[in-house]
Amino acid sequence: MNSPTLELLDIHRVFNKGKPNEVRVLEGVSLTLGAGEIVGLVAPSGAGKSTLLHVAGLLDKADSGVVKIGGTVASDRSDRARTAMRRDNVGFVYQFHHLLPEFTALENVVLPQLAAGVPKGVARARARDLLAKVGLDNRLNHRPAELSGGEQQRVAFCRALANSPRVLLADEPTGNLDPETANRVFAILLDLVRETGLSALVATHNHDLAARMDRVVKLASGHLE
Repeated sequence: MNSPTLELLDIHRVFNKGKPNEVRVLEGVSLTLGAGEIVGLVAPSGAGKSTLLHVAGLLDKADSGVVKIGGTVASDRSDRARTAMRRDNVGFVYQFHHLLPEFTALENVVLPQLAAGVPKGVARARARDLLAKVGLDNRLNHRPAELSGGEQQRVAFCRALANSPRVLLADEPTGNLDPETANRVFAILLDLVRETGLSALVATHNHDLAARMDRVVKLASGHLE
């Protein structure tokens, strides 16, 4: 495997700690992703895969354990530093696209770049290039309500990749699509990830889609198998 891009080392996450309704969601989870590697994460509903993705993406803090991105420990930093690391290194895709409805497809991909300090002209060129790669070069000025579900999710992929992250975390990225559209959109996601050479951890219930990734890990009873 290539040099690790994302490392999770002995991650523990407990909710309602010390209370009668305590829930141990993650118990000593360790996982390493190399550059250019696509890993499928499968788990029953409620098993904690979203929690694992949130910890990996620095949206949530583990109770113990270490998160490294690009070899740098990220888990022990201040909230501000974690936010900066997340902005610069991590892209997220969710089951529901969460596009901003008042902005066009192009603007939705431009905005995260502007937030990262990218000049507007550069951001627009990058957005156009990404949207063209997913076949949306003729839909740049359409708002989300004017796009199909598959098109909206492709815009969401582009937005997640806009700032050239090292790691892509996807939580059921095709779960809201019909099977035919899901297969087509997932193929586009795989192509994008392989072309950019980032690492991707993709949670899915769809075992057929998971089988198309480099390897699959299963989360059960707080442990990875």
